[in-house]
Amino acid sequence: MTEYPTPGKKAIVNVRIYTIRPRGIPQWLKIFEEFGLPVQLKHLGPPVGYYYSEIGPLNQVTHIWEYDSLADMETRRAARNADPDWQKYVAATEGFVVAQEDRILRRAVFKALG
Repeated sequence: MTEYPTPGKKAIVNVRIYTIRPRGIPQWLKIFEEFGLPVQLKHLGPPVGYYYSEIGPLNQVTHIWEYDSLADMETRRAARNADPDWQKYVAATEGFVVAQEDRILRRAVFKALG
């Protein structure tokens, strides 16, 4: 079994929100689980979280990944993007995304939280 670090301890998080075409979330999640997640785990490690909306703006998938630094993020993403299996995932999800937001956040460090 692969050991992963405790989530929430890295310096950078990437919060990405995809708006998926109406009624497309179930199929999107199935495709991601089959094609996208294995490649993401291989190159990025596990996500901090992967969610879809139920209340508020609908048809949205939000996922959060963490990195040691911006350089770490860029290196890991470049390896993922070069992976032929990632290209299969990209092709399988063609036409699902109607909008995308991306945020890079720095971790606030508080003595009480370690």
